[in-house]
Amino acid sequence: MRFGLTEDQRSLRDDVREFAKSEIKPKAIELDQQEEYPAEIFDKLGDRRLPGLTLPEEYGGRGEGLVELTLAIEELSAALMPVASTIGLHLGVATVIERFGTDEQREAFLPDMATFETVGVLGQSEANAGSNKLEMETTAAQHDDEWVLNGHKQWVSGFLNADYVLTYAKTGPDEDAPHNISAFLVPAEEFEVDEIWETLGANSVKSPRITLNDIRVPADRLIGEEGEGYVARGEIHTGVNVPARGVGIARAALEDTAAYTSSREQYDQHISDFQGVQWEIGEMAERVDTARLLTLRAADRADQGHDVTREFAMAKINATQAAVDNANKAVQLHGGLGYTTEHHVERYLRDAKLLTIAGGPNEGHKDTLAKAVIERYGE
Repeated sequence: MRFGLTEDQRSLRDDVREFAKSEIKPKAIELDQQEEYPAEIFDKLGDRRLPGLTLPEEYGGRGEGLVELTLAIEELSAALMPVASTIGLHLGVATVIERFGTDEQREAFLPDMATFETVGVLGQSEANAGSNKLEMETTAAQHDDEWVLNGHKQWVSGFLNADYVLTYAKTGPDEDAPHNISAFLVPAEEFEVDEIWETLGANSVKSPRITLNDIRVPADRLIGEEGEGYVARGEIHTGVNVPARGVGIARAALEDTAAYTSSREQYDQHISDFQGVQWEIGEMAERVDTARLLTLRAADRADQGHDVTREFAMAKINATQAAVDNANKAVQLHGGLGYTTEHHVERYLRDAKLLTIAGGPNEGHKDTLAKAVIERYGE
């Protein structure tokens, strides 16, 4: 792995960091407390083509790799995690179209997706298909030149402001699994909203449960080969945005805590002068660096075309737990004020917890990691 960033990568990181500090973080507490979708922020990110960061330039994207995505997502998440998650998930949808769609589909959807004029969200999880997506119950049946979809999806982050849902549905019998699930690009207006949950965190971008009832979509809305949607999704590595979000929260918690303890005085000295506090801050810094290095390694190896099963699982587990641990410590070291909405740290803790569940619970990734390690070193 290359440990140093290129000049272009540093420039991208610094540009997104400045945007996040000036345009997002000053509004973060209000957006979270009022549960307000950050539409203006997304418009400005669209002007910068951040929603098309990894899309080819020929389709209006910036043509960058997963390392660049990781850097950008860290910066956005350090300011407001739901902004980062929305961009990451949107890019995941666009990447499926770019990788597996037809030329006509790429030309029709990607240019506007690159600027966030068209917003894509992911419809994959269901009530009985959380970690195991093969148990999904949504179906798609072909009738002449149309597909008829029935079922539901939940935890569809950003749906309320989306244009299309990349919807996964069974198109073959269970005995053909995993080659029995296809992907369709379905207009968001075709869904009915069943429930909008009140959640612990990520308040500014809602993740409702939605339903499809005999919804007909043209045959040209099938993305990729019939029956291969689930398998093809395994070739998409934009999910590295999840640990990158963890790095962003962990770093923000560290920075806020170092600043607060260096200015707050007790017993005639700054809190940061106490050795116990210094050690805690040092450990927070270790977590950030470890999480970032693991995440960048996964992204870099994916960019090079390597299998990143082991690297991604390790990054996901470590970075998301680092976010929880650092946010929890930040609340503690901020004292009573850390428990109020006057400071950002209580939001970091609420948002961080989601990351240990989103993208598959960490327990499942621990299984994946262990199997990869045993396969490599076992007899």
